[in-house]
Amino acid sequence: MSKIAIIGAGRVGQALAGRLVETGYSVKVANSRGPDTLKDFARTTGAEAVGIADISSGADVLILAIPEYRVADLPKSVISTLPKGAVVVDANNYASSRDGGIAEIDAGLPTSQWVSKQLGVGVVKAFNTIFASRLVSLYKRKGDPERIALPVAGDDTVGRAKIMEIVERLGFTAFDAGPLSESWRLEFGQPVCGNTVTLEELPLLLQRAERKK
Repeated sequence: MSKIAIIGAGRVGQALAGRLVETGYSVKVANSRGPDTLKDFARTTGAEAVGIADISSGADVLILAIPEYRVADLPKSVISTLPKGAVVVDANNYASSRDGGIAEIDAGLPTSQWVSKQLGVGVVKAFNTIFASRLVSLYKRKGDPERIALPVAGDDTVGRAKIMEIVERLGFTAFDAGPLSESWRLEFGQPVCGNTVTLEELPLLLQRAERKK
């Protein structure tokens, strides 16, 4: 089973870490303040707290669960030490009021394409459309008609499939939302973001999305 690394110890990071550990994944987490500040996090979730310099080593998947504006400040080692074939996941939502305004995103560039540009690697957009509290409370077995669907977008079909498998293991139905250029449909302010919908309903919400002008 994949080894998961998470940068960010907020609500989304904690929800993902806890559920991933429960599902059987090996999980480590880092933040900007060091592993000593993550003792409670590690105790609560079962994840291993490490320093940012060690977060990427051996990881099959790296999940970014930090405010968008902090992506550009990540140490270059976060990407340079990732094993070949590792998948980077953008689980963030951009909010100009919090992120201070990012000109390219405000001009219409999908947030995950901006993240990919900052890091110099391809990324997969996932886990941003569901509230953290629902990640830990609304998962259901496969085949349940009320199972929530989560969209996954990315240019790398292999990486996208890997993240879709993780979504399924966490108790949600994964929906292939296409390439990263279409990831704007998943963003904050679009109909799908924050809505808990089934696989039947999800494509309709994605179609109703309106591009920022």
